[in-house]
Amino acid sequence: MDKIAVVILNWNGCDMLRSFLPSVVSHSEADGAVVYVADNGSTDASVEMLRREFPSVHLILLKENHGFADGYNLALQQVDAEYVVLLNSDVEVTGHWLRPLTTYMDAHPEVAACQPKIRSWRQKEMFEYAGAAGGFLDRYGYPFCRGRIMGVIEEDRGQYDTIIPVFWATGAALFIRLEDYREAGGLDGRFFAHMEEIDLCWRLRARGRQIVCVPQSVVYHVGGATLKKENPRKTFLNFRNNLVMLYKNLPAEDLLPVMRIRAFLDYVAALNFLLKMQFSNALAVIRARREYRSLRSSFTPAREENLKKTSLSVIPEWTKSSILAQYYCRGKKYFSQL
Repeated sequence: MDKIAVVILNWNGCDMLRSFLPSVVSHSEADGAVVYVADNGSTDASVEMLRREFPSVHLILLKENHGFADGYNLALQQVDAEYVVLLNSDVEVTGHWLRPLTTYMDAHPEVAACQPKIRSWRQKEMFEYAGAAGGFLDRYGYPFCRGRIMGVIEEDRGQYDTIIPVFWATGAALFIRLEDYREAGGLDGRFFAHMEEIDLCWRLRARGRQIVCVPQSVVYHVGGATLKKENPRKTFLNFRNNLVMLYKNLPAEDLLPVMRIRAFLDYVAALNFLLKMQFSNALAVIRARREYRSLRSSFTPAREENLKKTSLSVIPEWTKSSILAQYYCRGKKYFSQL
C-alpha cells in the first residue's frame, strides 16, 4: 500500500496536463507520493502525451466520460493508498505541499479529509473561488469560504492561516483517507459534476468525522477550466445538485422549512438572470428545480441511509443563518465580518 496517491481526473485536457502536471509530478514524488492520471475516455491526444512525456505517472484508462464523481469512484477502485488526493488538472502545486497535510492527518485520526489553501493561478495574491481557505454552508445550502463570500474574493494577507474545522473541503484539491472515502460511499455519481464534494463532506461530518483546512500547504488553481461560471450547464448542475444534496442530508425537522425558502430564493435567482438578459441561465434554474422534483424519490434511500448513520446532531460549521442576508442586507462581504 502506498502512503499517498495523487489522482488527477482528465477529460480531453492534453494542454492542461502538459502545463500543470510537471509541478505535480516534481513536488508530489519528492514527498513520496505516487501520481495517477485517470483518463475519462478522452478523444484528444492526452493518453499518448502522458505515455510519452510523463513515464512515471500511472495511467488509469476509463472507456467513457463518467463525469467528475463516478470518474473518481471508478479510478479509486484501482488505487491502494492510505491517503488519496483528488486533484484538478488545472492546479499548480508548490514545494513540499503534501507535508503539512500528511503531518496533520497522521496526528489527527479523527479527521477524515482536509484541503490546502487555494490561491488563484491568475492572480496569485488572491484566494481562488472554489475553496479558498476552507468551505462552510449556510442554512439554505449556499456554500461560502474563508476568503470568498458570494462573488467577493479576498486578497490573501495571512488572515486565514490558522488550521480550523470546516464543513467542506474543495474537490479541486481534496486530501482524504481512502478508507473514509469508501465507507461514506464515495462521491455520488448521479451528481455527474458540481457539489459532489460538499455532499460527501456532509455525510462524513454528520457521521462524526472532521474536515479541516491546513493553510500551511498552498496550491494555485486556474478554476473554471471545464465550464465557465456563467455557463448555463454549470448553472443547471449547481442548482439541481444543491437541491439534491439538501434533500439527501437535511435533518427531518429542517427539510420542509429549508426547502420552502429555497424554492423562493431559486425563483428570485431566475428572475435576476432574466433582468440581466441571461435567459439561458434563468431557464437552467427552472430546469434544475423541475429535474430535482422528478429525481427526488430516487434519492430517498440515500436520504434514509444518511439519517440512519448520522451521529452528530449539530454540525458547528453548518451555519443557521443565511449568507445571502449577511451579504446583501448587512453588507458583510468578508468571512472575518461574520
